[in-house]
Amino acid sequence: MKKHIPNIITLLNLLMGICACILAIWEVYPGAFIFIIAAGVFDFLDGFFARLLKAYSDIGKELDSLSDLVSFGVAPSLILFSYQYYSLPDHIQFLAFIPLAIALFSSLRLAKFNLDSRQTTSFLGLPTPANALLIASFVAYASIGEANFATSILNKCWVIPVVSIILSLLLISEIPMFSLKFKNLKFKGNEIRFIFIASALLILITGVFLSLHITLLVFLILATYLLLCFAYLPFSKSK
Repeated sequence: MKKHIPNIITLLNLLMGICACILAIWEVYPGAFIFIIAAGVFDFLDGFFARLLKAYSDIGKELDSLSDLVSFGVAPSLILFSYQYYSLPDHIQFLAFIPLAIALFSSLRLAKFNLDSRQTTSFLGLPTPANALLIASFVAYASIGEANFATSILNKCWVIPVVSIILSLLLISEIPMFSLKFKNLKFKGNEIRFIFIASALLILITGVFLSLHITLLVFLILATYLLLCFAYLPFSKSK
């Protein structure tokens, strides 16, 4: 029985992704954001229990990629599609289909990741869960209550198509991006990870103090992750 536990958890990841897709189509973006977070939790837990129970399998690996594609590829692309499609004039509604490229490039990234032995302790290109949460959090924040800066940005007809193309290319890029996998707890060699954790904690504490919405806090943390990856790029290439 224990060998099936990781796969059951992976299927829960898939279920959360399907729910996120449904809510995206229904324009319930905060709900879609919550389901993508839940999918991320199950995505972490299936690997955790697979290692804990030593229940590795080829089916589990394939199932994980398929689930991730729905939860972190299809769901965020549908969020952007839905948000823009219903707000565009009829003659330029075709622009709303451009975000679907995120699902396509996410599938390429996941296939590439499965075959790339270089990505055991860090990433090459933007991880699909980070990309999905970056999109879901920003759109959810834009859709909450009164119009805010996120709403004004996303309502410009060119923003979502351009951002979708940029994120799609980042998914399959060769840009080194750090993970939170620690080989040890020494500061040397883990500088960027400790800086990110400290930055994330600072954002959370400041956000609680200023009563910022959770969707905005998640977006700011993920935006900080991206900025640190690019800032650390010259150092990672020199190693």
